[in-house]
Amino acid sequence: MARALPLLTALALAAGWSGTARGLELSLPAAARSTAQTEAAPDSYAIPTGPYADGALPVIRAEGRVSRRAWQIPAQGLTTLQIIAPLRQQVRDAGFEPLLECADSECGGFDFRYAADVFDAPAMHVDLFDYRVLTARRGEGETASYLMLLASKTSSAGYLQVVLVTPQSGDGLTAGPPGAAPVTVDAGAGLPLAERLEAQGHAALSDLDFATGSAKLTEGSYASLAALAAYLAGHPDRRVALVGHTDTEGSLDGNIALSRLRAQSVAERLVEKYGTAQGQLDAEGMGYLSPVASNLTPEGREANRRVEAVLLNTQ
Repeated sequence: MARALPLLTALALAAGWSGTARGLELSLPAAARSTAQTEAAPDSYAIPTGPYADGALPVIRAEGRVSRRAWQIPAQGLTTLQIIAPLRQQVRDAGFEPLLECADSECGGFDFRYAADVFDAPAMHVDLFDYRVLTARRGEGETASYLMLLASKTSSAGYLQVVLVTPQSGDGLTAGPPGAAPVTVDAGAGLPLAERLEAQGHAALSDLDFATGSAKLTEGSYASLAALAAYLAGHPDRRVALVGHTDTEGSLDGNIALSRLRAQSVAERLVEKYGTAQGQLDAEGMGYLSPVASNLTPEGREANRRVEAVLLNTQ
């Protein structure tokens, strides 16, 4: 772990800001690779101001120009503190005052992660037991700007999401190593599940967790299922197919069978826990035939192991 710290601190210290309704510049490690980017004005974003507690996440609904970025930082042994500490100093130097600083269980663990608006994998990976959050504000009233940093990691890379909300007439977020080219993803990645279904025809249920080596959905509350159930309850003429997907490990026949069983497990949970009408649900399995990322990396394989809701014709 100690070898990763000089790399990060040596390359992530330069920053500059100017202007009245000013944006924010952040300097990131030279190895950082942009994985997602959206920007919209006018828009809004829920900035967390405290840990998840008593069934709710306290937030400020900030309005204006919303810039969202995500990066992967290839480095073994990188810690979340090593990712966020240099950036924390940069945003303080830029005049931001902290609203919330916490790590994984202090933030509320699983509940905080799925109450917060985060890019889906593979653009952003969040380890539920190892992540750090910083939110901050600069200024007051209608001229205030708001910031959220979220850092996590895998065994081989660090991940960072930055959200900046500035007044609509202000500048957005500029960040990255020198010469880095941002990768733009469909703006639908930041939409609520119901809006993604309507706009794109499908939406990944990215918070689901299955028992290791099993098709059984683990116990617990899943925000994606609650949102899907609410959508179907409000639109009784709509139907969705729950489609399971896997990585490329194992045979095609075996993966198709596993992915179908996982989709069926999700359908059963929707019916039994959320009261969704069975007639509004189909369950299918695609195995590894429809990847969303490369199967050559652990992060890509994790992103490919998913269940998606696909909007069908009305009844």
